[in-house]
Amino acid sequence: MNEKDDRERRFAKGIYLLPNLFTTSGLFAGFYAIVAAMKGMFSVAAVAIFIAMVADSLDGRIARLTHTQSAFGVEYDSISDMVAFGVAPALVVYSLALHSFGKIGWLIAFFYVASTGLRLARFNALLQKIEPDKRYFKGLPCTPAAGFVAAMVWMQQIYQLQGWYVNILMGVLTVIVAALMVSNIHYRSFKDINWRGSVPFLHILILVLLFVAIALDPPHVLFIIFGLYFLSGPFGALLRIRKK
Repeated sequence: MNEKDDRERRFAKGIYLLPNLFTTSGLFAGFYAIVAAMKGMFSVAAVAIFIAMVADSLDGRIARLTHTQSAFGVEYDSISDMVAFGVAPALVVYSLALHSFGKIGWLIAFFYVASTGLRLARFNALLQKIEPDKRYFKGLPCTPAAGFVAAMVWMQQIYQLQGWYVNILMGVLTVIVAALMVSNIHYRSFKDINWRGSVPFLHILILVLLFVAIALDPPHVLFIIFGLYFLSGPFGALLRIRKK
């Protein structure tokens, strides 16, 4: 029996429940973010996107830990990511700010959705053809991109920022985030970190302080974290150009 027949035989028996359950949770959270945005509950929509991010970070790890990886899970995860981190953030920011621009507004939202789809397709294609450098992502990953957009929406709701200039700023940032997803700028993946190895005590202390800060003030801390990651790619590219 060859490898293809073995995969077909395993698929015929059914799919793995546990990792796909977390993937479904992320899909549900992304869909709920869209529903919340349609009702004008933009803070709730932002929180739902962050919940989808947590679910997305767990499904792959659980699949690897329980040895339940499958081709079905990979495809299902990509579909879930498209909804939770592509369609949901675009519709949330459109319902909040971009709708005031008319046709330009929904074209910006579509550009974000299309960039997410292209980003996911390129990532999956690279995994199938070559072994990528695990230290870096090529382009801004769609998950932190959605996190930045969600944090931006959350901050707008906290301070109740209104006016055409706020809508323009959110539209420009949405376009930049979308463009970075399909760019060739490298972002650290942190996959080269050995999470099972021993680390200095200071590293544990920093992680604890980070969790405490997020618990005390989630919107501001998350906005800072995703904002710094969002800026790290262009600044890193400028530094490499300067060195050359």
